[in-house]
Amino acid sequence: FPWPTPRRNIARLKRDGLIIKKPTVVHSRARVALRNEAKRKGRHTGTGKRRGTANARLPEKVLWMRRIRVLRRLLKKMRDAKKIDKHIYHSLYMLAKGNQFKNKRVLIEQIHDMKSEKAKEKALAEQAEARKGRARARLARKAERDAKKAAAAEAAES
Repeated sequence: FPWPTPRRNIARLKRDGLIIKKPTVVHSRARVALRNEAKRKGRHTGTGKRRGTANARLPEKVLWMRRIRVLRRLLKKMRDAKKIDKHIYHSLYMLAKGNQFKNKRVLIEQIHDMKSEKAKEKALAEQAEARKGRARARLARKAERDAKKAAAAEAAES
C-alpha cells in the first residue's frame, strides 16, 4: 500500500498483541571486566600478547620523568629543611640531571657520604686552625721571652 498506515491501526494491533516491541539487544561487558581483572593480576601479558615495543608500551621518557621528579623533589625538600646547603644541592642536582642516580635510595646514600665528607673536612680545618693558633701563641711567648732577655742583658750592660 502506498499510503502510510494510520497510527490508530498500529496502536490497535499492538493492543491486540499482534505487534510486539523487540527487546533491546544486550551487549554485556562482564567478560571484559573479568579479563581486565585478570590483567591487573598480570595474566594475559606474556610475550605472545604484546604487539608494541617495550618503549611503546611504557615509554622510557615517562620512566625518566617519574625518576627525575622524585629525585628533584627530594633534593628541594632537603635543601628547604636545611639538611643540605645550596652547593651540595646544586652539584647533586646536576648529577641527577646527568643520570648518575638510579633511584632515590642511591641519591640518599650519596647525600650522606657528601655530608660526612664535609663534616670531616670541617673538623680537620678546625684542628689545623687550632694547631696554627697554638703555634702562633708559642712563637709570641718565645718572642716575649727573647725580648725580656734582651732587655735584661741591656740593663746589665748599662
